[in-house]
Amino acid sequence: MNSLTAAFPGRKLHVILDNLNTHKKNENWLKAHPNVQFHFTPTSASWLNQVEVWFSILQGQSLSGTSFTSLKQLQEHIDAYVNAYHDKAEPFVWTKKKVQRRFKGRRLTQL
Repeated sequence: MNSLTAAFPGRKLHVILDNLNTHKKNENWLKAHPNVQFHFTPTSASWLNQVEVWFSILQGQSLSGTSFTSLKQLQEHIDAYVNAYHDKAEPFVWTKKKVQRRFKGRRLTQL
């Protein structure tokens, strides 16, 4: 964190941390670095898991098997996918059974 604050002097930094106890015992350091704000994931971190699953969906439905000749082309492809995804998006429903069914090893098997 000291290297990070030194690399971005004077900038407001938002740091996302899990709920590990050692992350919560930094009051003195935070007082010395008022431009840094810690944000803690929920105890179960389910929102972070949802972000990971969404990137897995992006990979499985849109990026797998593709290639791009420029960063701009990749960005346009992802933007188009996000726009189409938003048209039919639904909240994730979390159950252990559904998550296990979605993944077999590291490959997406069912949506």
